Amino acid sequence: MSSRPELLAPPEVFYDDTEARKYTSSSRIIEIQASLSERALELLALPDDDIPKLLLDIGCGSGLSGETLSENGHHWIGLDISLSMLDVALEREAEGDLLLGDMGQGLGLRPGVIDGAISISAVQWLCNADKSSHNPRLRLKAFFTSLYKCLTNGARAVFQLYPENLQQRELILNAAMHAGFSGGIVMDYPHSSKKRKEFLVLTCGQRSVNTSASSIKGKGEDGESWSDDESEDEENKTVSISDRHRPRKKQKHNKSGKGKEWIMRKKDQMRRRGNEVPPDTKYTGRKRKARF
Repeated sequence: MSSRPELLAPPEVFYDDTEARKYTSSSRIIEIQASLSERALELLALPDDDIPKLLLDIGCGSGLSGETLSENGHHWIGLDISLSMLDVALEREAEGDLLLGDMGQGLGLRPGVIDGAISISAVQWLCNADKSSHNPRLRLKAFFTSLYKCLTNGARAVFQLYPENLQQRELILNAAMHAGFSGGIVMDYPHSSKKRKEFLVLTCGQRSVNTSASSIKGKGEDGESWSDDESEDEENKTVSISDRHRPRKKQKHNKSGKGKEWIMRKKDQMRRRGNEVPPDTKYTGRKRKARF
């Protein structure tokens, strides 16, 4: 049987009361969650202005990742589909506001109110069709579209992922790009089978140059941060950033070559045949803007 929980059962079923308490009481899980949350917060690249931000923790579970946000002085809203996980978070007196909901149905938050978002080991669940009504593409579309709307201009969203394969990674990335995000994949410790971690770093709208995707730093085997453009040739120190932008809509071009002269000739032919033809004006045969 596979050890990947998303392949065993839907999240609201897998994380029942027993599994939720087991998960939260594991010292190893607590340590991993804290480390991944710290890294996600680092990749958010929030302004260093000592002003607390309102962050969104998607798939917050029992609040382990939210503790990192609170320790760094930020306010946060946590969303999770497992009632058992949220019950444990309440028992642990998590400082964030907790919401029970399915991210695949959209977030339902007010536009432009969130300063950044993180998600630890959650988004890949959307790639599964746990019910007959589930369509992974539509659920990813609903999620990323609603996330884009609720973020402030220039805000980042950082997702730590465990994609099952390349197709699943592309499915998630393409859904984010079509929702309007730009960004790509950051890989820490890419040559280590145990320490390798994958993050999807997205930007909503415009962002200042000094915090663009090209300035994102990965981590090598020594644990030190480094920029992707300064160590491309060093083994075990490669960050993979697929910098993509919102796809442009294709413009419709007039391939027939039927311009103003052609229209005037046709109208003359119609007049000679005795047909009623609209009079020529300055708008006859004018160029029109491409329709999107």
